[in-house]
Amino acid sequence: MDSAPPSAYQRFLPWRRTFEVGFWVVLTLVNGIANSITVLIDIRRSELDFAAWQPAVWEFTSGLLMLTLVPALVWFTRLFPLHWDNWRRQLPWHLLASAVFSLVHVVGMVGLRMLIYRAQGMEYDFGPWPRELFYEYLKDIRSYASMVAGIEIYRFVLRRSQGEASLLDMPDEGEPVEPVDRPERFLVRKLGREFLVSAADIEWLQASGNYVNLRIREHDYPLRSTIAGIESKLDPRRFARVHRSYIVNLDLIASIEPLDTGDARLHLKDRTTLPCSRRYRAGLRGRAGATMQEPGQPAAAS
Repeated sequence: MDSAPPSAYQRFLPWRRTFEVGFWVVLTLVNGIANSITVLIDIRRSELDFAAWQPAVWEFTSGLLMLTLVPALVWFTRLFPLHWDNWRRQLPWHLLASAVFSLVHVVGMVGLRMLIYRAQGMEYDFGPWPRELFYEYLKDIRSYASMVAGIEIYRFVLRRSQGEASLLDMPDEGEPVEPVDRPERFLVRKLGREFLVSAADIEWLQASGNYVNLRIREHDYPLRSTIAGIESKLDPRRFARVHRSYIVNLDLIASIEPLDTGDARLHLKDRTTLPCSRRYRAGLRGRAGATMQEPGQPAAAS
């Protein structure tokens, strides 16, 4: 029987990293070129005494600092995802982050401009710092909001493409076919279709803001839950908490690699590696028993 052709999401996966990096690089280049041209046109119209290279320096130093801040922004939005149902709670964190974002952006771009101007035998004058910082923040908070919105929309599209998981609900009438407090299967919605996946097929789980991503055969299915909430519903004989953000299927652990910090690194049978904090390391070895061994440890007696 022929296997089903790969979905659009599966075809996209090998290009995902290239697309994500390329998007921000191209966006920075396009904005830098377009803004440099428009600023230069305004300078010529106003007959101001600036060299043609100066607007390019202003725009590209700003764009370069924005580009270097993208990884930090992606990381921060994973910790504090901004959605319709939580924006009031998350907004103070994002307002604080936008101020830090703007400060790093301004200090970095001014430093670069000073270096470039000095190489040209000139001095760069940013102006009074309190006034200019406030002025730049008014611009940067709009850029910050646009970038966060773009990141969240992109993640939403990815989730819809690969599917979302949910717990089985209690039936309207009668008793449930299986216990809902410790489900054996999860309902996955993908591209308008619904299907059930066995809890035993889950390889590991990772907390992501208000969601927990279920890793099943190289796909991540977001489930709206906390990591502690879903931990209480999983079979403790099969799953173990190994980190504040990770739960792993014990059957899939190949080995534990101790680290000098007291933490450990888990090596799964598919060569995936996951972190294991010292808080959970001893209990993990005790629960797994002879199914895995730390390097250098003798095998358990039969």
